[in-house]
Parts: sequence; C-alpha cells; structure tokens
Amino acid sequence: MEQSTSKSFTERGLVVSVVSSLLFAGVYFVTPLLAPASAESLWGVRNLVTIPLILATLATLKQLRLFTDIGARIRARPLLVLPLIFSGFLVAAQLWVFSWAPLNGRGLQVALGYFLLPLVLVVVGRFLYKDRLLWWHWLAAGVAAVGVAFEFVRVGSISWETMLVAFGYPVYFVLRRAMGTNHLGGMLWEFLLLSPLAVVLAVREFANGDVLQANPSLVWFAPLFGVWSGIALICYLLASRYLSISIFGLMSYLEPALLVVASILIGERITSGEWPMYIAVWGAVGILVIGGTVQLARSTRARRRRGDDPDPPPLPTG
Repeated sequence: MEQSTSKSFTERGLVVSVVSSLLFAGVYFVTPLLAPASAESLWGVRNLVTIPLILATLATLKQLRLFTDIGARIRARPLLVLPLIFSGFLVAAQLWVFSWAPLNGRGLQVALGYFLLPLVLVVVGRFLYKDRLLWWHWLAAGVAAVGVAFEFVRVGSISWETMLVAFGYPVYFVLRRAMGTNHLGGMLWEFLLLSPLAVVLAVREFANGDVLQANPSLVWFAPLFGVWSGIALICYLLASRYLSISIFGLMSYLEPALLVVASILIGERITSGEWPMYIAVWGAVGILVIGGTVQLARSTRARRRRGDDPDPPPLPTG
C-alpha cells in the first residue's frame, strides 16, 4: 500500500506540474500587456495577491497547521526568521526576473535558465538526496545536457538571467527542505515576511497615477495577473512536494519549452545557431512525455489488478 501511495503522489505531481507549466507560459505571454508597469511593482502585486490565495488553499486542504507550526517554531527559535527571509528573497528574485524578462526582451535568456535548471536539479537530487532515476530519465537528461552544452560552447558564456534561474532555484529548494518548510505554509511565511517591501513597491508605482494613465487596464489586469501567477506558483510548489527532486527537475523541461513559444509570440526570435539546443531540449521533453505516459499506464493497470482504493491520497505534509 505504501508503494501504491507513492505512485499516486507521483501521478498527481505530474498533473500539477503540467498545469503549472501551462499557467506560467500564459503569464509570460501576457506580461508585456502590463507595460509601462515595472517588474518590481508587478512582483509586489503578485506577492500581495498570492498571500490570500495560499491561505485559501491551506484552508481548503485543512492544513493551516503547516503555517501555525512554523509560527510556533519561530517563537521557540526567533532566528528561524532569518533563513525564512533569505528563502523569501530567493523566490522573490525568481518572480521578479520572470516579469522583468518579457518586459525587456530577455525572455529567451530566462527560458534558457529554465532549460538548465532541471539538469542542476538532477545533479542535486542524485548526489545530495540519492534519488534513483529510470533509464528514460537518464536518457532525457543526457539529450538535454548535450543541447545545453552545445549552446554554452557556441556562445562562450551564460547571461546573468540564465544563471539566476538555473542556480537560484536549487538553492531555494534545498534550503526549504533543510528548514522543513517545503510546503505551502512555508511559502506563506516567505510572502508575509516580504509583504512590507511588496506594499512599498506597489504603492510607489501606482500612487502617482502616471502608470495607470498610460495603461488604465492595469486597475483590473494587474490584480488578475497576480491571481493567475499565484495559482501557477502554488501548482509549482505542490509539484515539488509530490515528486522527488530529480523527477521534479526533469518535468521542469516542459515549462521552458512553453516559455520559448511565448517569447516568440511576443516578438523574440531564435537565431539559426540556437536551434540545435532547442531541438535537443524538445527531444528530451518528448522522451519524458512518452516515458511518463507509459509509466502512468502501467501503474494504473497494476493498481486495478491489486484492487487498490482508487481514491487519491491526502496531500503529504512532511
């Protein structure tokens, strides 16, 4: 039964991971419509709007104790606030660059960071957490690695946007697991601790009225943007909870592939020299989709033969 529950977690993780990637690609696509609002103010709006979304999610799942338990830990050890603030800044940097890039024509550079991120997570998962990968996981990672290595050799360097995404997220995930805050309760604390800064940035941008005069739709579009991106972020975190860090990293190949599509749709272009990398990564995504589909079908048939309870398991809270 424990093995069956683990497989159910993996299947649910695959679903929310795909949903998260689709939602984030949509966020990327519509971000230019929010100009001339700055990426800093958009981060502030996203931070503030996401807080009630996380609260509602925890209440719906009846897991508000994930938040209150951390509060009890902070009262016992006040210095825990410091790594929580640090992890909050780590995720804030990612959310900021995610808005900054499409507003400034650097969407493909950030997408490259998301291409490189799964490779870093695979290395972290294999050597830090001793994750075991199936042969098709290794094949997908290898195909993608060849493409990324080709691009690195061709260009001769990696942009700061790419480095921020590729190495910032692994530090964030490892830190949260080490603190025992790798759940929605931990994210709620991160967002709450940075909410004063979010208020300052959002108010400073919109208070004088110049931005709203230039783009009146921001009155309703900015909050809607925050809700949309907040739901995507919650799905992303849920995927990181259900999946091992290595499988989570490999599934993350889908998001940059969609981000490339979004970047092209908003006017950026892939040069002829970049195509080998993108073809390799799309090949890795195809391997993951086929392998995951086969594994899901096999696990479903196995559960039916055993007569396991088809109801989904509760969200893990460890």
